[in-house]
Amino acid sequence: MVQSMSYTNTNKQGVAMIETMKAMLGKVEADYADLRYETKRVQRVVLSKKEVRSYGSNSGDGYVLRVLRQGGFATVCFTKPEQAEEAIRKAVENADILSAHQLKKKQLAPAPVIRESVKATLREDPRHIPLEEKLALVKHYSELLFAQPDIANVELEYYDVHRDKFFINSEGSEINEELVTTKLGGSIISQAGDLTQTVRMAFGGSDGFQKVRDREDEALQRAKIASDLLKAEPVKAGTYNMVLNPGIAGVFTHEAFGHFSEADIVRNLPAMRAKMQLGTKIGTDILNITDNATLANQLGYYKYDDEGVAVREVKLMTAGVLTGRLHDRFTAAEMGEPISGHAIAEDFRYAPIVRMGNIFIEPGAASLEELLAALGDGLYICDAMGGQTSGENFTFGANHGYIVKGGKLAGMIRDINIVGNLYHTLNSVKLIGSDFVLNESGGCGKGQTNIRSCLGGPSVLFENLTVGGK
Repeated sequence: MVQSMSYTNTNKQGVAMIETMKAMLGKVEADYADLRYETKRVQRVVLSKKEVRSYGSNSGDGYVLRVLRQGGFATVCFTKPEQAEEAIRKAVENADILSAHQLKKKQLAPAPVIRESVKATLREDPRHIPLEEKLALVKHYSELLFAQPDIANVELEYYDVHRDKFFINSEGSEINEELVTTKLGGSIISQAGDLTQTVRMAFGGSDGFQKVRDREDEALQRAKIASDLLKAEPVKAGTYNMVLNPGIAGVFTHEAFGHFSEADIVRNLPAMRAKMQLGTKIGTDILNITDNATLANQLGYYKYDDEGVAVREVKLMTAGVLTGRLHDRFTAAEMGEPISGHAIAEDFRYAPIVRMGNIFIEPGAASLEELLAALGDGLYICDAMGGQTSGENFTFGANHGYIVKGGKLAGMIRDINIVGNLYHTLNSVKLIGSDFVLNESGGCGKGQTNIRSCLGGPSVLFENLTVGGK
């Protein structure tokens, strides 16, 4: 079935590229094959201690060929059209070897045939902004931050990434999608004597250069937090009721829960797969978690994944019950679940893997004031500073927090690490806020780097979380 016939790419070079790729793919003898071609251009400015460390542009392009023959599946990357025949030979040969030696044959879940061209929707196209203006903007933020009390160093990076992606397969899909990402962010470092504190800031998104302009007030707020942290007390270790703000609640959702909603991870972890069967209740009744890469203008937005499948909203958890999972076509076939359009590659050097788009806890109705009032005595924890997971257990660092007494903030704390278990934490959610925010920095390092992997959500009240500290 052809889902879309609106192939409206009027760019002659784009049409020519699709025809060139069709000629290449026509030489593949296989049960299924697909071919991606991508051009990628990056402009970057990096400042550290007011010194320009990087300034310029780079670009590259290449192809990724995937072949399925008699259950054997192989991928070959190449960079030049004249390498196509050798790439086809290697891919077919490797697929045959895998077919002969694998007990479990690969299968593809069915997907509609797509023919469409999608251009990025941008309010202000960063490709039309001179690099000198981008440098001037980074310097402006750097000078502004250095002028604030206690700031010892500022490290800032600006980049914009333009990806023009072409995809065809032997089923008849022909897709051209353009993605443009803009980001300005980095670290603000305060110092008093031997004590230093670091606060991160990040502005950006997928809808244009305007996302990094006129953000001075927010930058100054981050500098003030860095300064205030020099006077904050280290948190005392213990078990607390806590409100996590959207920044760190989103990281929990992504790292502790989201990766186990990616089918290529959970299928290889039998114990986790047994616990995370669809229909299993593992969270409180008020907890709903969604991945929705169809949200226009958000960092994680795209229309088609790198298997040519239309991405759709996936309700991962509904009222505490697992109701969905993220898939590529192979994992969907293996697990007997619907395709979702979540096969994403970093760029032309990689085959796609299952990735999150925009993942978040769905908002509730409580204001932050109501969350703190319901908390009473406990901690209000803000913004993530790294972390790690080990199976169902996790450790996350927080940038800063506050002691809460009688529902009111009573003093800043630092050196915060939250230690927990996924299932215990999902069942400790007591109230969900209305202050829904998706982040602008993005990024996930699962196997490959995905700069558009986005997370967020509302503030959330949890009971009995453990904090490591003094």
